[in-house]
Amino acid sequence: MVSDPKPALPHPLPGAIGLSHLSAYDWEAADGVCGGSPHLHLVCTEAYVVTAGRGAVQTLSPDGYRDIPLAAGSIAWFTPGTVHRMVQGGDLRITVLMQNSGLPEAGDAVFTFPPEVLADPGKYAAAAKLPPGTGPETAAAARRRRDLAVEGYLVLREALEAGDNGPYLEFQRAAARIVRNKVPTWRELWRAGALATAERTGAQLDALEAGEPVHLGEATAHEAAPTRLGGFGMCGRRDEYNLPGTTLPYQGE
Repeated sequence: MVSDPKPALPHPLPGAIGLSHLSAYDWEAADGVCGGSPHLHLVCTEAYVVTAGRGAVQTLSPDGYRDIPLAAGSIAWFTPGTVHRMVQGGDLRITVLMQNSGLPEAGDAVFTFPPEVLADPGKYAAAAKLPPGTGPETAAAARRRRDLAVEGYLVLREALEAGDNGPYLEFQRAAARIVRNKVPTWRELWRAGALATAERTGAQLDALEAGEPVHLGEATAHEAAPTRLGGFGMCGRRDEYNLPGTTLPYQGE
């Protein structure tokens, strides 16, 4: 007989991933590029599945600076620590698949704000926070947040392209300091979501090997629709699903 190793989320998506849809911002930044707010994730791999339009994702990593083209049908993904910036090229629409559903919403993302902002938790929280809703005030705050992240990002990129990875590495360390006190909460989300899902698969494999696939008797289907349309995310306007494992609206501030 199969039983859940730990208390589990009721109906997580496959692999306990997170899911959202993005329409990249078309606001022009200081460098003339239209797009989102550069940031990194600390423990989550993120994937872009391009469903329409064109654009790019700019990344900073130990590989250096990359500009990865995006077009309908293409996929790009980036591991923890990779700074990424979505760039609008024309009607870009993306489905985002996020490892460890619930963690990004709980703060597993840090903007590339300038060092003086990253060094002060109060300043960082104020710069990252948006007013509720989807009106003009929120849009203006999201654009200011994006511009501040681009300001810090351009310094990191310039140094990395010049062969100096010091500022990039220091940003990673600063990001880790910002989120350190959130780790206990993240650990509980991970245990109830991604870890429980993997352990449940192990129990099901044990049952199959024993010839007692009782879990197949619990087969069913689920459905969901977006519960928040046109929210202001890090990279663009965001359609979200209030599914088990997520904490909406975004609580990373």
